[in-house]
Amino acid sequence: MTYHMERQAAIDAVRKACSFCQDIQTSHFAQRMIEKGDRSPVTIADFGAQALINDHLKTVFPCDGLIAEENTRLLVKEENTSLREAVVAQILKHNPLLSRQRIFEAIDLGSGRVRPEGRFWIIDPIDGTKGFLRGDQYAVALALINGGQVVLGVLGCPNLVIHGFGSHDAGTLFVALKEEGSVMRGLVSPAERKISVSTLTDPSQAQVCESFEPAHSSHSVAATVARILGIKKAPLRMDSQAKYGVVAMGDASIYIRLPLQGTYQEKIWDHAPGSIIVEEAGGKVTDIEGKPLDFSRGNQLTANKGVIATNGNLHEPLIQAIRQASSSP
Repeated sequence: MTYHMERQAAIDAVRKACSFCQDIQTSHFAQRMIEKGDRSPVTIADFGAQALINDHLKTVFPCDGLIAEENTRLLVKEENTSLREAVVAQILKHNPLLSRQRIFEAIDLGSGRVRPEGRFWIIDPIDGTKGFLRGDQYAVALALINGGQVVLGVLGCPNLVIHGFGSHDAGTLFVALKEEGSVMRGLVSPAERKISVSTLTDPSQAQVCESFEPAHSSHSVAATVARILGIKKAPLRMDSQAKYGVVAMGDASIYIRLPLQGTYQEKIWDHAPGSIIVEEAGGKVTDIEGKPLDFSRGNQLTANKGVIATNGNLHEPLIQAIRQASSSP
């Protein structure tokens, strides 16, 4: 089965959302946010990007299910009236054809129930919201799941500028289609370039990517893993699934996300888009025990523990090093 219509729709949706996020980041609205129950921030850009993506996908594929990170429960509270009005006003600047009701309906389209074994889209409107707030890396992330398998992934990285490529574009777009490889392009220019993971076989020469936020992954265990592998380079710490893009294009060979708590479950929207981009570029993505990521169990990767992505050559040495580091006192 081909997914070329879905591919173009996904690119269009992510580009719309990236444009919205760029406008918000350069305006006085960039720091407007509220805290969710887990104390993570959600901004005007999160709500707006999700509304634009959801509305676009539902228009093109009305029968498809959607799973998205955000909803309007906090937004509609009376104490958040000013933020709510700002969200509506900024979305209407990008799509004046939307009504107020349709905006809120679009945001909540991702809150419905889907069949995990069916066909549905996964949306993370801003992956790396803290990075967005700092003016650092963040990603607009979108994936299509069919039959429990990721078949399409798109990552829009507005602050990831690749020197010598897309020099007229503020940012980079990564796209992968199952069994058709991964490409990168600018957010504006449609010219695509096929990408591949590095061919590195010596773990000691690897560049490692890990989360910027220490609350998202254990930096201390990752440092032990690096010592076991003999890695000398300092880790490249970035927010968001932009790390998957950096591995897919060969600028890094390892991405480590080690759980801080034994009970923590990774969310599917944090990994589905990026995982297929690395795999279609020739790399490998599993949990820290080497199990494939299972996207057929709902909103969380309940069958998996942590996530690692590599160029493939370094995957087994990395698993062995994590095993050794985890057993160390």
